[in-house]
Amino acid sequence: MNPIDIYYENLANITKKNLEKRQFECHYCKTAKEAVALATNMVEAGSLVSFGGSMTLAESGMSDSLKQRTDITLLDRSKANSPEEVSEIYHKSFYADYYFMSSNAITSDGELVNIDGTGNRVAALIYGPKNIIILAGMNKVSPSFEEAISRVRNVASPINANRLNRKTPCASTGVCADCLSPDCICSHTVITRRSAPKNRIKIILIGESLGY
Repeated sequence: MNPIDIYYENLANITKKNLEKRQFECHYCKTAKEAVALATNMVEAGSLVSFGGSMTLAESGMSDSLKQRTDITLLDRSKANSPEEVSEIYHKSFYADYYFMSSNAITSDGELVNIDGTGNRVAALIYGPKNIIILAGMNKVSPSFEEAISRVRNVASPINANRLNRKTPCASTGVCADCLSPDCICSHTVITRRSAPKNRIKIILIGESLGY
């Protein structure tokens, strides 16, 4: 086992224990392939499924796995033909049996840190869908709350702003300016310190670097 794999596994063991103390269901998979197989098996035939915007879901193959299933109803906003249809999918997602997403950061103490632009993703995380399934590479795990916030503001947000072609200060500098730009993607900061009901939020930590 190489040093990075050992580091990820050791950190995952601590993080998993602390997440479970906070009533999250947590699993660790060494590879994205294993994680996608596990998550796919969690979703029963006949389920209504939706997902938030996430490079982790795309890079891991999770999005493709969901789209290939013919035994579920998938709410896929990429199929929408207008902003109104996208909004309709956002609202229908609150009734999903399973909602897939990643987390911008996770502390090793077991808290989720997410910053969102529109708010549909964090709204679903908080309330609505019966089950939340989060796939997160171990690169998302931060040793403290403060470092998790910094990671989201100064790593995830600038990269996502560039991915979405947003004209924000961080897109130009790589550093959060706490801006109020019209293109700002940091409207809502949500800290999830506990899953209620117990095990509603299921987290699959992956021993790879995935997403931003």
